[in-house]
Amino acid sequence: MELRQLRYFVRVVELGSISRAALDLDLVQSALSQQITRLEGELSTRLLQRSPQGVTPTEAGVAFFREAQLTLRHAEQAIRAAQQARLSGTVSVGLAPTTAAVLGLPLMQAMRERYPDVRLHMVESLSGHLSAMLNARQLDLAVLFDLPMAGGQSLQAARRWSVLPLIEEDIFLISARSSRARKSPQSLRMAQLCDEPLILPTGPHGLRSGLNAAFSRAKVDPLVVMEMDSLAMLMDAVGAGLGSTLQPWAAVARIPGATESLCMTRISDHQVRRVNFLCGLSDDELSPAALATRVVLADCVRTLVRSGVWLGASLSVPSSHLEVDTQAVKS
Repeated sequence: MELRQLRYFVRVVELGSISRAALDLDLVQSALSQQITRLEGELSTRLLQRSPQGVTPTEAGVAFFREAQLTLRHAEQAIRAAQQARLSGTVSVGLAPTTAAVLGLPLMQAMRERYPDVRLHMVESLSGHLSAMLNARQLDLAVLFDLPMAGGQSLQAARRWSVLPLIEEDIFLISARSSRARKSPQSLRMAQLCDEPLILPTGPHGLRSGLNAAFSRAKVDPLVVMEMDSLAMLMDAVGAGLGSTLQPWAAVARIPGATESLCMTRISDHQVRRVNFLCGLSDDELSPAALATRVVLADCVRTLVRSGVWLGASLSVPSSHLEVDTQAVKS
């Protein structure tokens, strides 16, 4: 039984006619008749007495009509109460610099529109730092690139997290166009990068651990000429022709004219992708405001990917929440 069936039945009784009720409700008469018949079938009793002059409620219909009116009034009161009691509180969200470049502003705008009384505390930092802050309960939510069981963090410090796979991002070899003597291919394999001077983030960074594993699979000892944990400085160095880097497209999202000044070649190895996880404290530890923010963040990501704004990204499957108890993982 659905609220709309109650609403249809009440209106039919009030107007005394299925045809007039259908016109009032902007429905096809046959569809309204089917809804009433289905309702009678669910209740196993006749609610309306039909005649050429219209319809009148049976004795059961009169009793049901009164209760249906009361139910609809309660539903309207519940809606008004929810609308008047707007969600409030403070929610801390951590994003890595590359993620923040694409997601940060859309998330803030969506939260301002949907939950204006919720105050966002946004933190931009490296994935490893965000993971430590989440474990220390300094963050409610964070978008991370690896989980503690894969990132080598202390399992004693890890806590139960709620984890939602968000997206997978292609990795690109990014270089200054001025440093390329010839036109670059559309794609490369990791095995072809053995002589490429690279500027990469340091070991604890979530992306670096995945790149190290990819180089190992390709049996390549990378030529790392610089290591930087600042995305802005790293991209400045790449733009100056001091070396190339391996990053998702999001790394250039904040650079004006990036397509003209930088050359981006996709890495085609099947396993070389960056997986983004929406991690948070367990559901029973998150406030209603934090739970609502989690939904908004996931919605923003889906919109950015499906609209083509987040280049080189695809939605992860499955999209349901998982409870990850990192303390239970054995080293």
